[in-house]
Amino acid sequence: MPLLSRVSRVLLPAVLAASVIGVQAADAPLVKAWLTVPAGTQRLSQVAVQSSSKAAGAVAIDVDTGTRYQRMMGFGSSITDASAQLMQTALSPSQRAAFLSRMFTRKDGGLGLSMTRITLGASDFSTHDYSFDDMPKGQADPTLAHFSLAPDHQYLIPAMHAVQAVQPALRTIASPWSAPGWMKSSDSLITGHLLPKYQSVFANYMIKSVRTLRQAGVPVWAITLQNEPAFEPKNYPGMRMPGKTRAQVIGKYLGPRMAASGLHTEILDWDHNWNHPEQPLTVLRDARASKYVAGVAWHCYEGDPVAQSQVHDKFPHKQVLMTECADGEWEPAKSGGAVWLADRVVLEPIRHWAQAIVLWNLALDPQHGPHLGGCDTCIGTVTIDPANGHVTPMNGYYALGHFSRFVVRGAVRVKSSRAAHGVANVAFVDPDGTRVLVVINRAKSQRKVQVAQGGTHFGFAMPARSLATFTWSD
Repeated sequence: MPLLSRVSRVLLPAVLAASVIGVQAADAPLVKAWLTVPAGTQRLSQVAVQSSSKAAGAVAIDVDTGTRYQRMMGFGSSITDASAQLMQTALSPSQRAAFLSRMFTRKDGGLGLSMTRITLGASDFSTHDYSFDDMPKGQADPTLAHFSLAPDHQYLIPAMHAVQAVQPALRTIASPWSAPGWMKSSDSLITGHLLPKYQSVFANYMIKSVRTLRQAGVPVWAITLQNEPAFEPKNYPGMRMPGKTRAQVIGKYLGPRMAASGLHTEILDWDHNWNHPEQPLTVLRDARASKYVAGVAWHCYEGDPVAQSQVHDKFPHKQVLMTECADGEWEPAKSGGAVWLADRVVLEPIRHWAQAIVLWNLALDPQHGPHLGGCDTCIGTVTIDPANGHVTPMNGYYALGHFSRFVVRGAVRVKSSRAAHGVANVAFVDPDGTRVLVVINRAKSQRKVQVAQGGTHFGFAMPARSLATFTWSD
């Protein structure tokens, strides 16, 4: 097959908002490219692909579609109480329709998000603390007679209905930040641990949450037992739940009851940072619990994504998901922007077996809320201004978009060259055979790359600290 050197185009300058499509020789594959340069004006901008003639000093990226790894589930962002409230109150009906299409479909360049995460009860991004079965101090409700989804009917459930209307294949992960206070040592949603006498009741609470949400039109694809179980926040709901306790609750109560429930809801363990891989290993090594655990959920705030491979290597048949990471006004996120977020939170986790990436907070307002406690410097995937309904894409939008617009559910990660000279990459084959390659230039200066896959060869000059996606078909 003739090389793309028969066509000669140069990359448009980074200062231009390029819209030039990929170029094609008479009998060569069409290679398309999209570029984000945070220091310039290009954001997911379609640009021209350069020729295949080798440039001196170019970083070689070889893609081997015959060596295959994990199958991808999708990409998304969490619909917290804050996000749901903004979606339902800050947007007019026409603005909401446009927002939903832009985020959850691929029409007109939409992101095509197909995953989300919701909270079972309050998180730090709620306007008040609540569970689905709150009781006065000193009182308990072991039969869950007072269980109610009433807090979710105002914003969350209508928001989820709206999302599911445009993205019927949505997969929803649900996580509690705390058991009801009366089940805990603190008799409060704040701090404390689950009392052993309520382990069985908590399992029933989880199943009732999933069943009642389904009856309300919100099917839950997977649950985690506890958000960040190794952390007890002081000003918003949380609960410490070590690995041995999680294994006990899953293996003895939740797992068997969920399997018998007919709800077909997966159970994911951990839902916390990379710095403690021994925590999910404790649960997976428990024979009684492990058979009910579909996979491990990870957060990005401490440690390194190599932890995902450490656990995957020991339990290769378990799913691997990134279920939370926030952009924010802290380093290195603040200075790294969309490129750092795409690298650290999307590309590297995928190279360490992640099948899904879900960011934290689909939408926040310009004051990083509404929220009650916890993170006051977190940034949503988009910002929605309640004053006028204006939607501003943030770093997470572009970090996700370079993957979610092109890597569809069922795509398979394939082998590609390791990072070199500040250039990282990850490659996929979509179910229709389309090749997708995401390349990140971490360096402070331009890097030329030379890509080869079968009979397809092309070059590209990656601007300093930039992010690009390439697609082609044989």
